[in-house]
Amino acid sequence: MGLPKELLYLFALLLVIVISFVFFKRPIYESMFTGYVAMVLILKRYDVFFTYLLKPSTNTLFYAIVAFLALAYVFSKTDVVQAIIDFLLALVGSFRGGAGYVALFSSTFMAALSGTGPGNVAATGVFTIPAMISTKFPRHLAATVEMSASSLGPMIPPSGTILLAFGVLETLYPGSYSLSAFWMAVWGIGLWFILQRLITLYLLCIKYKVEPVATEEIPELKKVIKEDWQALILPLIIFIPLFLDFKLSDGFFTRRLGQAGASALSSSVILFTPGVAALYALFISRNRIGGLGAGNLIKLFKEGISQIIPVAATVYFAYSISYLYGDVDMGGSLATFVEGLSMTKFQLAVFFPVFTTFLGMILPGSSQIAIFGVGIVGSLAAFGVNPLLAAALLPAITGALEGVTPPLALAMYAAMGIAGSGMKETSLLAMVWVLSHLAVAIVILAGFLPVLFI
Repeated sequence: MGLPKELLYLFALLLVIVISFVFFKRPIYESMFTGYVAMVLILKRYDVFFTYLLKPSTNTLFYAIVAFLALAYVFSKTDVVQAIIDFLLALVGSFRGGAGYVALFSSTFMAALSGTGPGNVAATGVFTIPAMISTKFPRHLAATVEMSASSLGPMIPPSGTILLAFGVLETLYPGSYSLSAFWMAVWGIGLWFILQRLITLYLLCIKYKVEPVATEEIPELKKVIKEDWQALILPLIIFIPLFLDFKLSDGFFTRRLGQAGASALSSSVILFTPGVAALYALFISRNRIGGLGAGNLIKLFKEGISQIIPVAATVYFAYSISYLYGDVDMGGSLATFVEGLSMTKFQLAVFFPVFTTFLGMILPGSSQIAIFGVGIVGSLAAFGVNPLLAAALLPAITGALEGVTPPLALAMYAAMGIAGSGMKETSLLAMVWVLSHLAVAIVILAGFLPVLFI
């Protein structure tokens, strides 16, 4: 069976992006825009060039992604991260490999806000990796623990990648699923991967005879709670509104506001939650950042533009490409092609995670979802996989594996640079984390593991 022309368009897009990003060393957001222009020319859809170029600016999810990116930047400028690390260290520092568990939870939390694995390694790894090495973690183990913890971020709410995956579900089944229901489904999947990381870390700590954190370096739990309680409730400020919307939207809110009103409320929750959390973080950290004067806040956010805008632009142009591909029914064509291969449901559950793992060597997870998401979810749904499950798992098989699979593993290289570990031993150990992650993704997709909230 020959390849459908729609898939040839997809390969053409990949080629353009790879040439621009890998060979010409252009930023990924610029490469995405170049890919969009190339697709307009190839498809000869000049009439929609400006239509789809402007359409993402009307998408609520895009603004929510930008809001969470801004929230992550605010957190990086406050004491919130250190307070959470101290809290976790007080809880688990006395266990064998305690510094590793601190790295796992704190880096997962921070990466969920930023939505980037490699960037989070650079931001939090400078704290967590030396802490692990000081408690007898081998350098390559410390590097891969931080790498694998940060890689969880893009698949754990409130990462912006989650919102992109919901956009895929909304494209295929408009109005059938609420954002809060999807959000909770992703949390249900994320719990399995957190458990996988915990088990893997526990076994590796035994293998490498890792020691607990020194007693004098473990903060007193009561003292941490007393001094940092304001920072410790920030995760609840983010989680509780989304959880309440999930639990009440289909009944309580719908009866009082109607379907349209409940939907509008859900959109408001996802937009306002990061703003409220950011304002709260700024308020409790006002002394550290030099006060809440207008001039100081302008200076603060001006410094963050270089971090927020590139990621936002990448997502923006990814949306433009997805709209354009909707015209040629890219998702349906990929689903039809895969169906023609006569694979079983289990074979598909293996094929797509492996496929996206290789794609992650050259494409960010957000780009993978925008380009392939509709086709992947459509194909899996055609073979009996719950569409909500398929879409909720997208971030786990795209963004979570982006940058951690050798040889093009940016998150691994960033961790190696901090840890001072060697290429061979770090790459081999990285594959242990990657393969165990893939195994969990496959068994979830195949329906062998139950998922909360689905």
